Amino acid sequence: MSPIEAAAALDDDQTRRPGDYATGRHDLRQLIQLRWIAVLGQVVTIFLAIVVFQLPLPLKSMIVVLAALVGFNLFSRLRLHLRIPVSQAELFLALLLDVLALTAQLYLSGGPTNPFIFLFLLQVTLAAVLLRPLPSWIIVVLSTVAFIGLGLTSQDFALPLELGRGLSSPFILGMLVCFVLNAILIVIFISRITRNVRSRDARLADMRQRASEEEHIVHMGLLASGAAHELGTPLATLDVILGDWSHAPPFRDDPELAQDVREMQAQVRRCKAIVSGILMSAGEARGEAPTETSVHAFLDELVAQWRVSRQSAHLDYENRFGEDARIISDLALKQMICNVLDNALEASPRGQRLVVTREAGSLVLAVTDMGPGFDPAILQDLGKPYQSTKGRPGGGLGLFLSLKVARTLSGSLVARNLSFGGASVTIRLPLSALAPGEAGHDE
Repeated sequence: MSPIEAAAALDDDQTRRPGDYATGRHDLRQLIQLRWIAVLGQVVTIFLAIVVFQLPLPLKSMIVVLAALVGFNLFSRLRLHLRIPVSQAELFLALLLDVLALTAQLYLSGGPTNPFIFLFLLQVTLAAVLLRPLPSWIIVVLSTVAFIGLGLTSQDFALPLELGRGLSSPFILGMLVCFVLNAILIVIFISRITRNVRSRDARLADMRQRASEEEHIVHMGLLASGAAHELGTPLATLDVILGDWSHAPPFRDDPELAQDVREMQAQVRRCKAIVSGILMSAGEARGEAPTETSVHAFLDELVAQWRVSRQSAHLDYENRFGEDARIISDLALKQMICNVLDNALEASPRGQRLVVTREAGSLVLAVTDMGPGFDPAILQDLGKPYQSTKGRPGGGLGLFLSLKVARTLSGSLVARNLSFGGASVTIRLPLSALAPGEAGHDE
């Protein structure tokens, strides 16, 4: 297989992953920087060899090779401006050209007697880090063939070894410089390339986590939609029966029984509203569409409704948002905030606190409670579904769904334990994502 065929095979075999695209561009940028250092090093080395050591190097031919390297590097620099991913084939061909350029310069300056012949090891190291196994081994084979070819080819110029002179020998001194150069470049560039790979892996891990979350949401949506359909009929039946009871003499004449019936009717209506909300979220019924409102009106109404439906709550509400701003309100945004408030109520029935502020163009909602705080394992795995210490099936979905909605709105949700006891959940939402006319709800 020729090098060009190998490069073409790389593109056919390459797995297209979004995380690889940015990494490939970073890797090509590292090779460009390394090539500039190589050009500068060759200029300095040629100058010292001719002026200091007075070696009869073929200057014109070596300048042609340098000019070719400079031209290729300028082309590579322009290529980085294209909004297309850098493939493995491109990296392979770039390293292949570097090997050929190094071989040409060594052929013109002593062949195997040139101590800089060990720079082949740098090319092999870069190939091992940047490329897949097959192209890496191709670079190894080509570098070995180039070394053998330099040893077999007749040379018009051979560097005098003079090994007995120690560091006064141009060969020994060149080996020292080559060793130091190899060591420094390997540490610098391998560290950078490894950092790029780690960054790519982190992006891929985040994408996998988000994909897993989306899968959980799809499953929960299907289950919730099915349950909502099944619950609709019995709830409607209960509402009718309770309505009849409220007009029946035994219940109408007994104030205590009448109060119980009214309470049951209120709870049934709340259940029906929850079921309707589930169906609306699933797109199966037209209900509350996104509406334009303001921050103050939205939060004041939400808190009032939440207090009425959770009569046991003791919520301390403080709005420090300042100048009002227009936003779009929908069911998901309301449910996200209610989920956090419900968690605070369960953890601390005797008191909850909601403080609203405005920071750097973002709406910030801080919900605190006086409960026992979050378990460390919950904080460590915040955002994963079914992470709960409540000991009931399906627990731990409130914060998971709230975090997902916050991310959909380009915001964040952070939970922490307070030093004086209790816990705090802070929701931060960019106002630009909530503003009318913005596609803030699209992920």
